[in-house]
Amino acid sequence: MSALSLAPRALYEEVAELLRQRIFQRELEPGSWIDELKLAEEYGISRTPLREALKVLAAEGLVTMKVRRGAYVTEVSEKDLSDVYHLLALLESDAAGVVSQKASDEELAELKALHAELEASVKNRDQFFKLNERFHMRLLELADNRWREQMVADLRKVMKLNRHNSLLKTGRLTESLAEHRAIVQALMARDAALSVQRMQAHFRSGLEAAA
Repeated sequence: MSALSLAPRALYEEVAELLRQRIFQRELEPGSWIDELKLAEEYGISRTPLREALKVLAAEGLVTMKVRRGAYVTEVSEKDLSDVYHLLALLESDAAGVVSQKASDEELAELKALHAELEASVKNRDQFFKLNERFHMRLLELADNRWREQMVADLRKVMKLNRHNSLLKTGRLTESLAEHRAIVQALMARDAALSVQRMQAHFRSGLEAAA
């Protein structure tokens, strides 16, 4: 790869995003050692922005820094996964309750339309993953709490480290769609308690499938 061009954002942020995608795509496997020298040569950069990028990924939980051993792609334990799903269930169910009460009719219609796209993408797994995340993140945007939104974004990055993605399990994709459908119905009915309950159930099912 040729040297990276300096984008409007800092070079280390550009490098962090490249590494983030390689981790999500399993080019850098969980538990694997990150060869800083090799990567610096590959990207045509010095090790300084690379190390800054690794610090960013470490703060997100994607990379683990080990004393005198360097950086490793984080391995997610069963407890890690359980803890992440527990927090996501709390944060996203709370957001669903807020959206059911405060979102405009147009915003709720937007979520319903996103769900329709999700239903239509069931045979395209990559597209389904993207739309699934887009639905959840749009709901968080509508709940309008930037701190919750940032926390969920970081937790979802850690969730992607799991080798056994819940949506890859046989039958889980269909179940997930049904759960999304139930969430949308509760949102459209502006039933806060039911929206909270159904989002929590969605994450409980997701954890069971991911374990």
